[in-house]
Amino acid sequence: MKALIVDDEKLALNRLQRILKEEGISDIIQCNNPIDAIKEVSKTKFDVAFLDISMPTMTGLELANTIININPNIFIIFQTAFAEYALEAFQSGGLDYLLKPISNESIKKSLEKLEKYIKNNSLKENNTSKKIIAKRGSKIYMIDLDDIYYIKADLDEVIIKIKETDAYVRKKMQDMQELLKDKNFFRVHRSYIVNVDKIKSMQSIEQSKLEISFVNIDDVVTSSKDGAKEFREFIEKRSV
Repeated sequence: MKALIVDDEKLALNRLQRILKEEGISDIIQCNNPIDAIKEVSKTKFDVAFLDISMPTMTGLELANTIININPNIFIIFQTAFAEYALEAFQSGGLDYLLKPISNESIKKSLEKLEKYIKNNSLKENNTSKKIIAKRGSKIYMIDLDDIYYIKADLDEVIIKIKETDAYVRKKMQDMQELLKDKNFFRVHRSYIVNVDKIKSMQSIEQSKLEISFVNIDDVVTSSKDGAKEFREFIEKRSV
C-alpha cells in the first residue's frame, strides 16, 4: 500500500510516518504543504492519503477535493486536532479521521477499514462508488454520488442536495459535469444538475420548461427552456 501524508507540522508528519511503518506501511511520501501534495498525486498513484484538516494555504477539505479529482479511487483519511470533526460528521465508512495526537491503535483501526474496502472492491475497482467531500458549517460529509438528488450553482461553489441535508463544495458546475459524466445525471439548467434516478415526476410549465420533483424529498427544480428540450430528447433516447 502506498501512502501520502500531508501536514504543515514536521513533528506530526514524522510521528505519523513512524506509526504507519510500525503498522506495516513502508511506502510513504511526506509533504508539508498542499501544493507539493498535489504535485505528488499528479505523478504517483497512491492508495491512501492522510491529510491534516487545518493548514494555512489550503484546508484538508479543499486538498481532498483536488486529490480526488486527480485520483477518484484514492482513500482519504483526515487528521485533526479539533474535537468538532467527529466521526459522525462522515457519512461513509469508506473514509475515516484520526484525532491528534495520533496513536497506533487509531491507525490500526483505519488501516483495517481500508483493507476491508479494498477486499470488497468498494472503492478500488467499482467506479460507481466514487464519493465527493462536501461541507456544511463545521461538518464534513463524504457523499456517494448515487445519493445526490441535485446540484445547484451558488457563486463560486455548488450546493449538493442529499436526502438529509445540503452541503457545499468549492467547485464550478463544469467541474461537477465532468465528475458525473459517466453517471445518470443531466444538466437541466445552467444552475442545476439533476440525478435522473432520483426523479419522481416532471410537469410541463410555462415556456415549455419542466418542473422536476424527486422521490423522498419535497424540493422542486425548474429547468430552463433549452434544458427542458434537451432533457426530453435525452429521456426519449433512453426509452427507445
